[in-house]
Amino acid sequence: MNWKQRIREPKMMPLALILGTLAVGILIGTLIHTEVRADKGSDKPVTDASPLKIPAPVKLQNEFTAIVNKVEPAVVNISTEYKPKPETARKRVRPPAGEEEEEDEEGMDLFRRFFRQGPLGEAPQPQPRGGGEGSGFIVDPKGYIITNHHVVDEATTIKVKLHGDPSEHKARLIGIDVETDLAVIKIDAGRTLPFVPVGNSDAVQVGDWAIAIGSPFGLEASVTVGIVSAQGRDVAQQFQKFIQTDAAINPGNSGGPLLNIRGEVIAVNTAIATRSGGNQGIGFALPVNMAVKVYNQLTRYGRVMRGSIGISWTRGQERPELLKALGVNHGVIVEQVTKDGPADKAGVKTEDIIVSMNGKPVKDGEDLVARVADTAIGDSITVTVDRKGKKLDLPITVRDRADVFKDDPRFARNRPPAEEELGEPAEAKFGLYVKGLTAAEREQIKGGEGAGVRVTQVMEGSFAEEIGVQAGDTILSINRKPVSSVEEIRAIQGTLKPGDPVAFRIARANPMTRRSGPPEYTVFFVAGTLPKE
Repeated sequence: MNWKQRIREPKMMPLALILGTLAVGILIGTLIHTEVRADKGSDKPVTDASPLKIPAPVKLQNEFTAIVNKVEPAVVNISTEYKPKPETARKRVRPPAGEEEEEDEEGMDLFRRFFRQGPLGEAPQPQPRGGGEGSGFIVDPKGYIITNHHVVDEATTIKVKLHGDPSEHKARLIGIDVETDLAVIKIDAGRTLPFVPVGNSDAVQVGDWAIAIGSPFGLEASVTVGIVSAQGRDVAQQFQKFIQTDAAINPGNSGGPLLNIRGEVIAVNTAIATRSGGNQGIGFALPVNMAVKVYNQLTRYGRVMRGSIGISWTRGQERPELLKALGVNHGVIVEQVTKDGPADKAGVKTEDIIVSMNGKPVKDGEDLVARVADTAIGDSITVTVDRKGKKLDLPITVRDRADVFKDDPRFARNRPPAEEELGEPAEAKFGLYVKGLTAAEREQIKGGEGAGVRVTQVMEGSFAEEIGVQAGDTILSINRKPVSSVEEIRAIQGTLKPGDPVAFRIARANPMTRRSGPPEYTVFFVAGTLPKE
């Protein structure tokens, strides 16, 4: 049988097909490989696509980039060091008592301040040093900066980083205003600094462009854009009527500027309403007109002085049907008169209805408070009250709000102590600054036996810091010896030498009460051994 006959057999056919296929495949592969090798290095394109080219860099300009280029150098990053507070939750600062409405808590759990939030220690014992970040903006070429009070609240160290400059500048606190949540700090950079121009927030309209610059989540010089969503939002304290914006504001934006389309500051970014802790398109910024008033007083006097006549009122009591039933169509129903306050001395009584001030009708409580607060301390005003249908004109001398409500510790944070009573803070050997207490402060501390000096500052790396003493603490005794003056502390220091043990008896205000009413104090000991020189 020859080979042709063998191939024709059924069993040999598949094998022949396989061999044939392999031979054809090898031939085709060889031809392709040869073609590829022949074309290597050729300029012949594989496809008809045109190659892409990168054009020469040309910076595009629009209103937003122009504003950012102009303003960004004056927006700063603020970092702080502080001792975490021994608390499990931070409580929002409540409106102070006196000349205010009772504020409704319902729904306000959405409103969060967004700086240094979260659970902290539970017991009043030494805590590790913590830190936080926020924003601010320079308004004076000498280095004066506006930021939020809650950004620098109780910080032991404040550092400022300028845009494009990796170095940090230590800042000093010029003054705070708890009621508007504003603070002014200053740095000495050794040169003239760029500053942000101030606009007029009264010109702001809903729908205007709004540009926020700050350091959200520590990301410096971040810019977001939105619009003004609403005005006059009353979500916090008496003097905080916010501009609402949908420009993205997140933790770390606190204290940064909200700008208009001309690059002028129209507000200070302060807070957000959120369920998640991050931006949800509802941010609040304090109008710059209020910020300017606070800034001017803090830089001139070191504190903010607001007029007061010493009355309290409740929101909702200006309902038209209620006022009509009482025989008037507008006014403020006096709920409480502060004893020995200006209104009390002028003869204002509970249930009087204040219908006008200096001949101008009083629309509601907010209107009255704003006008009285803007009145110079010591000036006289005339209020017209409706008392059971009879109109009476009562002259009242306006006094400082902090003086009228001097027993309220929330005002004490804005008010420096009388120099003649306490003198200047004095540095002690332990690495802290202390000052005497007022009589009212001594009475608040149960178990203090009338003694105590207030710690105003603790030096970094000092003995006092190591054993857990904090700014704001009250030292009641040292090694069981009561102290009530700087001189007594110095006398005790004179008896100590390096290596001696020292025990401080401390009174520390419970942070859950000091912002909502008279503070409650926890008394305990901290101790350590003086370092050997």
